[in-house]
Amino acid sequence: MTKTYKIILNPTAGNGNGQKSLPQLEELLKQTKVSYQLTLTEGIGHGIELTRQAVKEGCGAVVAAGGDGTVNEVVNGLMQCKLEGQAIPPMGVLCVGRGNDFAGSVGIPEDLAGGLQALLADQRRIVDIGRVSGGLVPEGRFFCNCVGVGFDAITTIEVHRLPRWGGYLAFMAAVLKTVFLYNKAPLAAIEFDGSTITQRSLLISIMNGRRLGGGFLMAPKSQPDDGLFDLCIAEQMSSLNVIKMIPHFTKGDQATQPTIKTGQAKRITITAQDGPLPAQTDGEIISETGTRLEIEVLPRQLEIIYKPPQAAA
Repeated sequence: MTKTYKIILNPTAGNGNGQKSLPQLEELLKQTKVSYQLTLTEGIGHGIELTRQAVKEGCGAVVAAGGDGTVNEVVNGLMQCKLEGQAIPPMGVLCVGRGNDFAGSVGIPEDLAGGLQALLADQRRIVDIGRVSGGLVPEGRFFCNCVGVGFDAITTIEVHRLPRWGGYLAFMAAVLKTVFLYNKAPLAAIEFDGSTITQRSLLISIMNGRRLGGGFLMAPKSQPDDGLFDLCIAEQMSSLNVIKMIPHFTKGDQATQPTIKTGQAKRITITAQDGPLPAQTDGEIISETGTRLEIEVLPRQLEIIYKPPQAAA
């Protein structure tokens, strides 16, 4: 039986780069002569519906063509089907988004031609998936790359206000703006695997992947298939010290700094003692006024198509 790829393209990904990439994508697909169905999303949540339909139709693979938000919707569609007892196909990613952090973290090429070549080579790995509940998603939402509380959630909001830029440049500009906007971190209790940290935390990153914003290495040693999240927790600090910290995050050596705590955990609960917990997952805001988040890792849940390191030459 011929495998049919269900390609779910978000035309608004990367500030319209999804739509702009459509002619190139269709030309590349025609050259490969593979069997595919290409559908454009029409709004928030549509990627979940399209994924569920693709599973029902028995597609051989579901491909998220977009950024981390599109990948997140496909992941949620697949995981919903899996929990309902349905057999799910592997997931592929074609990067046309702004940050493409999940792809960059797990070994999926970030250029369109390279991504399609990897897709057709059909090398697979099984990765962990996270689940977060609270805030705007009391029923829970799955994620593949991260949950970020505090600074990076505010930065995410600011990124969406910079429509002309994309990727690392936009995230860096938003970081610098957030430095002066977000200078009172909430007092929060962070409970993880038997430990508790109670402090004013400028940033709490729960990472399944390695990076955010196209180039900030929040968890440079994270492995998406080890059954553990990697934590990066920053104490409240002055705006000047935040700016001084930026190079450490781009190099991935922030753990050497005394204001940074790191660790690993299977389950994390974050409870605000004062103020709300602004939070994002995979680049989508999930909490603005919420005061409690529960995050758990679900080991080895999803098969993805990627490019193994030994094939990178």
